[in-house]
Amino acid sequence: MGIYRAYKFRLYPNEEQRILIHKTFGCSRFVYNYYLNYQKEQGIKKAFDLCKDLKELEKGHEYLKEVDSCALRCSIFDLEDGFNNFFAKRSGYPIFKSKFARQSYRTNCIRSTYKGKEYSNIEVDLLTRFIKLPKLAKVKIRGYRNRERIEGKIVNATISKETTNKYYVSVLVEEDLLVEKVTPTTIVGIDLGIKDLVVTSDGVKYGNEKVLTKYEKRLKRLQRKLSRQEKASKNYLKTKMKIARIYAKIKNYRKHYLNDIANEIVNEHDIIVTESLKVEDMFKDKKKVFNKSLSDASLSKLCSLIEWKSKLKGKFYYKINAYYPSSQICSHCGYKNENIKDLSIREYDCKECGTHNDRDINASLNILLEGLKLHYKLESVV
Repeated sequence: MGIYRAYKFRLYPNEEQRILIHKTFGCSRFVYNYYLNYQKEQGIKKAFDLCKDLKELEKGHEYLKEVDSCALRCSIFDLEDGFNNFFAKRSGYPIFKSKFARQSYRTNCIRSTYKGKEYSNIEVDLLTRFIKLPKLAKVKIRGYRNRERIEGKIVNATISKETTNKYYVSVLVEEDLLVEKVTPTTIVGIDLGIKDLVVTSDGVKYGNEKVLTKYEKRLKRLQRKLSRQEKASKNYLKTKMKIARIYAKIKNYRKHYLNDIANEIVNEHDIIVTESLKVEDMFKDKKKVFNKSLSDASLSKLCSLIEWKSKLKGKFYYKINAYYPSSQICSHCGYKNENIKDLSIREYDCKECGTHNDRDINASLNILLEGLKLHYKLESVV
């Protein structure tokens, strides 16, 4: 099975490399914005036609020749992807890039052979902890200490600078992975929520850390302070950096926590069943008091992680219908009680069989049963 996998490293460029990286950010942004404006005025053109026009643009703007030419062409193809997504109704109309947002550029891996020896403009050496990049030459990196090499074919690399002034490179690799489907022996149903992030049919509950709430007061204070300061002043930039660091801490904590949950669930079970979430529909009611908690929970990200890790390990992952009334049905007798729609009811006794049910565990058991039906149905077709 051929898969694409990204390896993200922390970059430690020297002063000369840092200047060139910033020049490439600016040139890539300029090319993107120039051709976005061009397309608005002249009409939509294919990326290959715009790449031909890029040579003429370079003649009038000599500084474009100082940076990696692949990065400039990638900006044009990114713009084409933006228009394709817009016409397919997957996103809004492309907008101009700002130098005050997160900065990044992508460059493609080009290979050649000379006198029987293969050369590549992007190479990763995990033993010496260096990466070779176009125009930048060798840059020091950190990450993946438990690996000696990266297997597979490098496709491209994306260099980025976070708002915390840290540099990263994400290397996309095409790998041939031999994955054999496991013979399932364990199954788990998962109910996703706000109070408890994950409740499994085994009775295990993973709490919602609500990491954003922990830093909310501090963020409010700093943002209020920032609004009073003079823009672009030294104190303004210091406060802005403090805010950026808090948001980075929130993002990293959330990422680590979700990965821990996904790893534990996938390692211990062969068939995993969740609800098919429609998060966009959940946010439509702006009056809901738990919208902030819902956003902080990142349930879609968790489902994506479980799905991806299950695929890599040859395990089965299923999503049942989003509108299946898992909380209202008694998992013991199948009686449906519509009064349980009230989210304040956390425990109840079934009117039919008298079984005492925990709302979330009962829902996870029903999700498990629906997933089991779906598994045998699909396996019988195969």
